This record gives sequence, C-alpha cells and structure tokens, in this order.
Amino acid sequence: YVRNCLAAGDVARPDVPTCRLDEPIGPVRERGRAAGWDACVVVNDERVVLGLLRAEELRRGQDESIERVMRPGPSTFRPHVPIEELAHHMIHHDLPMSPVTTSDGRLVGLLSREDAARVALEQTRAQHADPKAADDIH
Repeated sequence: YVRNCLAAGDVARPDVPTCRLDEPIGPVRERGRAAGWDACVVVNDERVVLGLLRAEELRRGQDESIERVMRPGPSTFRPHVPIEELAHHMIHHDLPMSPVTTSDGRLVGLLSREDAARVALEQTRAQHADPKAADDIH
C-alpha cells in the first residue's frame, strides 16, 4: 500500500503576515504582533517571496525599510515535500521557519520548525502504532 503522508503545504500556515520592500518596519512589526506573529514574509505584488523577517529583524528601528533589514532569498520549499523530510532538513540546518512556495515562487504559507517536527512525530507515531492508520492521516 502507499502511505498518505502530510506535506509542507498541508502544514504551512497561510495566515502569515506579508509586507512589501518599501514599507517601514514599525507598522509591519505592529501588524504582525496584533496578529500573534513574530515573523513576516516579504513579497511583491504577485506574492512572490523576496525575503523573510524574523523576530530579530522585526526588533529593528521604527523607520528602517524592510529592504534594509530583511533576510533576502530565504530557503523555500514546495508544497508537495513530505513533512518528515522537511522537519529533518529544518532541524539539521537550524531553520526556525521557512516559506512554502509554488514553483513560481508565490507564497503558500510559512512553516515553523516546531510545527513540522510535531506533525512529523505524530505521523511517525501513528504509523508505528498501526501501519494502516497512516492511510487515515490527511
């Protein structure tokens, strides 16, 4: 049988705040905090990922531009990548979070290492408890 594994696109959070290169950091930081996030994905008008702001960058000065403080070209993953593979990669490479994008770079959502590891562990436990149960995880 073929097991049904969750993939990056199933676990990534699509509600992550986004911002543009020319925005000042202050309002972006406040928008993210109000939504309960300590990250923001920098996108263009087509939602193509250009960079990532994590907590460290969001603490910068009020008027700094996003372009000056962002992490350009973050590691991104496609929605079909199995969550177990992605969790291993994120842990091994110490990536706390990573955007999930389509093949043309458009944002699907943001995946945290914690979410990836938790879901991969749950999936592994379910497969070991009952190999057929893995087919029920979706």
